[in-house]
Amino acid sequence: MNKKQFFLPVIIMLISFAGYWGALQLKKPPLEKDKVDNTPLVTVKVINNQPVDFSVGSYGVVKSQFETDLVAQVSGEVIYLSNKFVRGGFVKKGEVLAKIDASDYEAALIDANASIASAKAALVLEKAHADVAKEQWRKIKGSKPTALSLREPQVAQEKARLLSSQAGLKRAKRNLERTVIRAPYDALIHRRLVSLGSYASIGSVLGKTYSTAIAEVRLPVADNELQYLVNSGKNAPVTINATLAGQAQQWRGLVVRNEGVIDERSHMNYLVVQINDPYQLKSKNTEKLRFGTYITALISGKKFPSIAVIDRHLLTDSQVAIVDQQKKLRFQKVNVARILDGKAYINEGLNDGMQVITSALDYPLEGMPVLIKETSSILLNSEVEK
Repeated sequence: MNKKQFFLPVIIMLISFAGYWGALQLKKPPLEKDKVDNTPLVTVKVINNQPVDFSVGSYGVVKSQFETDLVAQVSGEVIYLSNKFVRGGFVKKGEVLAKIDASDYEAALIDANASIASAKAALVLEKAHADVAKEQWRKIKGSKPTALSLREPQVAQEKARLLSSQAGLKRAKRNLERTVIRAPYDALIHRRLVSLGSYASIGSVLGKTYSTAIAEVRLPVADNELQYLVNSGKNAPVTINATLAGQAQQWRGLVVRNEGVIDERSHMNYLVVQINDPYQLKSKNTEKLRFGTYITALISGKKFPSIAVIDRHLLTDSQVAIVDQQKKLRFQKVNVARILDGKAYINEGLNDGMQVITSALDYPLEGMPVLIKETSSILLNSEVEK
């Protein structure tokens, strides 16, 4: 082995080592990582309690308080019809709607008057005979007259005939009055079932009327909703809403009674609401509330002086996650007065200024620190039902 063969590998190894050492010197040291803050970031809203009037929603169809079939009480030909006696006509109480031929009933009235005159004359004559009999028996001494001798039965019979004739006269007058068909109250004509020349028999329906003084609506209310009404809703004010000709309209009504039974089919309680002057015949304050209109209603209920309203999903097992003054998560026990339309109404447990966590947390733990992303001044009660 010569010197060249010996030194060549050594030189190569030295060059390689020098290159490796140079590369190490040029390499930058690893950067130190910043510490990561794993504190959850949450959003909150500030509680501001407000008074709330719990209203119960319902619906129904407007009807008249009274719906009356006009029935003929005498028979005869229809000889007159009022121009207002048509579907949709408005009439006043006592207004003549139709007339039935009264010729036979006028004759019957004359007969009744004649019968009374005859009965009165017969009674006067019989009383005169009785007076004569009494005078004759007064002159006879030593004997006692009988009732028959004094003609008392005959007088009583004539009195009965007079009473019968008077009753006949009342019937004749009443039947004559019944030939004129009058409106039983201020009414809207719903339908007319006769025409001029028609023959009306006793009991036949001539038409149908709706009273215009008061409208009624039966409002179904679930049994568990009655707890939000004072005295089960009796005398509660009601706001009636409907859309007429594309315009939203509103009326005021009052609950006058609870029907007192649960409907077999719907299993609902029914409250009856009355609205005065639905057709605005006495005033022109609002639009007409026509019979047959489908309406929605809000029944005024119990009043709570201090209520917080939060989204329903923020409530878990009657607890709400809040941020305390130390910026830590706490589970606040609350009392839920009502849950409606995705909102929870809280009457105990949430005070003014409390911060309710509105963002979702994967693993919320009591006492864990949190960071507040933003503190909104938007009140949770902005959507309180009025």
